[in-house]
Amino acid sequence: MKAITFDQFGAAEVLKISEVPEPVLRPTDLLVRTHAAGVNRADLTHRRGGYGWPDFGDSTIMGLEIAGEVVAIGTEVQGYSIGDRVMGIVGGGAYAEVARIDYRMAMPIPDGMDYIHAAAITEVFVTAHEALIHLGKLQPGESVLIHAGAGGVGGAAVQLAHAVGATVFATAKTSAHDLVRRMGANHVIDYEKEDFAEAVASRTENRGVNLILDFIGAPYFERNVNSLDFGGRLVQIGIMGGIENANIPLDRLLYRHLQIMGTVMKSRSQEIKHSMSRRFKERWLSQFGKDGLNPIIDSVYPLAEAGTAQRRMEDGLNVGKIVLTT
Repeated sequence: MKAITFDQFGAAEVLKISEVPEPVLRPTDLLVRTHAAGVNRADLTHRRGGYGWPDFGDSTIMGLEIAGEVVAIGTEVQGYSIGDRVMGIVGGGAYAEVARIDYRMAMPIPDGMDYIHAAAITEVFVTAHEALIHLGKLQPGESVLIHAGAGGVGGAAVQLAHAVGATVFATAKTSAHDLVRRMGANHVIDYEKEDFAEAVASRTENRGVNLILDFIGAPYFERNVNSLDFGGRLVQIGIMGGIENANIPLDRLLYRHLQIMGTVMKSRSQEIKHSMSRRFKERWLSQFGKDGLNPIIDSVYPLAEAGTAQRRMEDGLNVGKIVLTT
């Protein structure tokens, strides 16, 4: 089968298309003919050497998110048949024509949804659900600030928060404001021209919001804490802006009874990943479709152009998900 490989860490140019053996079917696996694969920031980290030369559990090949057709079934698999259309998060191997996935991480593709949109759901929406609902405990009538609201996870979080019935604040570039509003944001803040903490304070009568989802890290940390209402929660999902000099206003943390949490799916045990996928599937899968939840697609590239796709993400040009097709 064809797959994306690389022999050394570096820029997108190290990626190449190669012939590699198909994955071996294990008892709890589905073998899937991959029709589409989502591109995620973890793929960039992988390519640059941030994980070393890992075996994420399913494959050493890059890629964490697939949509395709089941072509073989392990002896312990329950609930799936050959020919089923499935999507899900894999432990490596998405950038290939055939991938294997633990059946407990797989989900049926909603009726009427194509493979491209299906490949853009699981990584971002499962992560968004975990941060917003399972950890963040977002309730109807509460308020939430979602950073990077035009990105993959950010855009998914905006949609889910709107569906919950929360008041949604989001940061995004001016060019993406209309899209973020269409996804359900009530207030969109231009992070390049506005101080988001001042914007939140002015629009909440200095109370702050109940929950914040942040991908940036140290440059936003102090302002995030200062933007939380009494009993507010901060869920840290990423550290794209770095980890140095993250100031903590401890008096605010103490006297406002705040909570700070972090979550990264990649470092969780397989059992917890199964639970994360199940929680999302049970709560939201039936709500995807024409008039419900839908991933935002930025662009689509053939598998052989994975490097070009990753450069688009690296340059911060994407609004929504980038998807590869095989």
